[in-house]
Amino acid sequence: MDTELVYEHCEPGRADELVAFLSGDTWPFHGRDVVEPGMARQWVDEGRFWGDDNRTFWIMRSGERVGLVRLMDLTDNAPLFDLRIRAEYRGRGLGAQALAWLTRYVFGEFPEVRRIEGNTRQDNVAMRRTFRRCGYVKEAHYRDAWPAADGTVHDAVGYAILRRDWASGATTIPDWDDEGLARR
Repeated sequence: MDTELVYEHCEPGRADELVAFLSGDTWPFHGRDVVEPGMARQWVDEGRFWGDDNRTFWIMRSGERVGLVRLMDLTDNAPLFDLRIRAEYRGRGLGAQALAWLTRYVFGEFPEVRRIEGNTRQDNVAMRRTFRRCGYVKEAHYRDAWPAADGTVHDAVGYAILRRDWASGATTIPDWDDEGLARR
C-alpha cells in the first residue's frame, strides 16, 4: 500500500466524468463486462448514482481515480453497494480498503441501517475473499442467477455484515441447519 485512499463525493455536475469512467474500462464479475457510453449515460439519467437513496464516491489514490463505490437503498435498513476498481489497480488490496471504508461510512452516517449487503459471482474469488476479510458473512447462494456477456450463467453469492458484528468485531454465522423449523 503506497498511498492512503481518499473517498470523494461523485457529484451530478460531473456526470460526463462518471460516464467516461464506467465506459473506459472492463468490469468482469459485474452485470456488464463492458459498459457502452450510451448505457452509462442512461444509468446516470435514471438517477442511479445520486439522491436520498444513493451515494456515489470516487476512490482516489495520489490524486487519480482508481475506483468507484456506489451505495444503494440507503433509506432501507439493508443497503447494497457496487464496488469497481480499475483494471490496472486490481489485486493490490484496494477493494478491501474500500469495503472497510464503506462499511464504516454507512454504519456511521445511517444509524437506522442494521446490515449492509453485497453480491458477487461465485467465481469472483478475489471479492469473496475481500468480503470475508472485512467481516462479511456468506448468507446466500443463488444458482444460475448471474448471466455473463458470453452467454454463460453463473451462480451468485450474497454476503452481509450486521451492525452488531461490526461494532463488536464478532462474526455470527447463519443457522444453515434450520430445516427442522420448516417442518413444524
